[in-house]
Order: sequence, then structure tokens, then C-alpha cells
Amino acid sequence: MKINVALFGLGRIGIMHAQNLKMNKKFNLKYVFDINKKLSIRAAKKLKSTYIKNPNIAFKDKNIKVIFISSTTSTHIPLISLAAKHKKIIFCEKPLDLNIQRVVKCRKKIKRFKPKIQLGFNRRYDPGHYHLKKSLLSGKIGKLEKIIITSRDPAPPSFNYLKNSGGIFRDMTIHDFDLARFYLGKDPIKEIFASATNLSDSRFKKIKDYEIASCVLKSRKGVITVINNSRHCKFGYDQRVEIFGNKGMLISDNKRKYNFFIDRYKIAYKLQLNDLYNLVTKNKKPRSTFEDGEKSLCIANAAFKSLKLKKVVTI
Repeated sequence: MKINVALFGLGRIGIMHAQNLKMNKKFNLKYVFDINKKLSIRAAKKLKSTYIKNPNIAFKDKNIKVIFISSTTSTHIPLISLAAKHKKIIFCEKPLDLNIQRVVKCRKKIKRFKPKIQLGFNRRYDPGHYHLKKSLLSGKIGKLEKIIITSRDPAPPSFNYLKNSGGIFRDMTIHDFDLARFYLGKDPIKEIFASATNLSDSRFKKIKDYEIASCVLKSRKGVITVINNSRHCKFGYDQRVEIFGNKGMLISDNKRKYNFFIDRYKIAYKLQLNDLYNLVTKNKKPRSTFEDGEKSLCIANAAFKSLKLKKVVTI
């Protein structure tokens, strides 16, 4: 039997998720909703789904098992809260919110419902990046000592988007913070030093954001993580990970043929759905959880604090 899904948010990433759900034989995309009514009706027709005027229709429908949240960040916490209250299984895109207090308040509020939540940190599902995790667990490079993550976009998003994105650390680097935590496992990040600058595009200064950033993090056990970020990259989308241990080194290298994240992580986005299916049918903990979203946001906040104080910040 297919699992009935209601998807909220039909922007670029929402449409991508909707198409993946539609192609997956394990799911039935029953409802779609977006505040843009014309967009919703048009998308529903193409996806052969039902457009709903109000999200409450999905929440009250007992046949809906999964609420899939790909709407704007400001809607994530309210929708998670309602979905948990109605005993729905939840998939939510990152970040959970831009305000950590709202995230903490939500976690405490929904705890009594024992919600099942998967978060959209897609890089954990990339075959190359995940191979490093499996190799690390098998002892292939021995004791982990250093992680180096490079993440550069081919070009910045629109400045209307950037104005409300929460800044480079909450919007972009948060993926890299999560990936570092993924490799570190039970070894938490305890320190961070962040630096950022603007050299090529003066518009970033007007919105008090940055086009270039680097972070150095240290875990409790002393593992160093170095993260390199750029909002622009002349030679295209640049995504690389290196893990270094006392017995060797492994790389998940850049794939130059892909233009941007939807193409580069196409397989990862599809593999996420396997985790969602196992969460629904087997109650199996997903690779990325609400807790992961909260902790990565804490690190992003610490990065901004470090940048402001120009010193190492303890997390």
C-alpha cells in the first residue's frame, strides 16, 4: 500500500520533492499546498494531485501519513507543531528556523506527542559523502583527526532571498556544520572560530551578509574541521569532503558536470525518501533528525558570535 503524503511549499525545492515523491512507487502525493494559488493549481494538475486551499484539510485527513514541509523557513515551526499534534510523520526541509529559541520551544511543546521527524540535510545521503562515513566506521583510515569541507556555489541566490536567509552561516554553511557532525558521530563540536569577508560584490555589505567565509571547529576529542565557503565560484558548483586519520585519508571529490545543488544531489534527494519510508513503516530513526537541525543551528549562531567577537567561541 502506498503512503499518502501532503506536501506544503511549491517553490524550486518543493517542486523537486513533489516530483521525486510522484516517481517513487512507495508514496502517493495526495495533496499539495502553496500560498500561491495559481502555482498550486498548476502544479497539482501536472502532478495529478489535489490542490487544497487550507493545510488543515491535510492535518484532519486520517489517511494522510506524512506531512512534507518544503515551504519558507518561517513556516517550518508552526507546521511541525500542527503536524505533531495531529500525529503525522514529518519531513521538513532545513533549517528548522532562524531563531534557536523558537526551535527549542517547539521541541519542548511537541515532545508529549513523541513525533517522528526527518530533517532535509540531503548531503548525508549523497553516495560519495556517505561512503566516507561507512569507511570511517569500518576503521579504514584509523582514528579521525581532521575533516576538510569545501562548499562553493556557482553564483549567489537573489538578494531578495538573501535578505531573509539568516546569513551565510544559517543558510549555507549549516549544511557543512551538519556534515561535520555526521562524521564526528558522538564526538560533539565544542569550539569554533569563524571569519568572513566581501571582496567581489558590494551588495552583500548592504544586507550585512558575506560572500566568502571559513570556519575552524574543534570537537571534544580534538578533531579539527575546516570549512571553506563561497557564494560564487567561476568554474561551477564545488563540493568536496576530505577526512584524514592516523592511518590514511579519503576524499569525496567534486563532480564538475553538475551545475547546482538539485543536479549535484539528485540521487541524495531520492535516497532521502527511503529513510522516510522506513520511518513510516519500520519506525527506523532517519539519518537526519530534528535534533540534528537544532544542533547545527546552534553552531551557526556560534559562528556569527565568533565573527562578531573575532575570537574562538565555546559551544
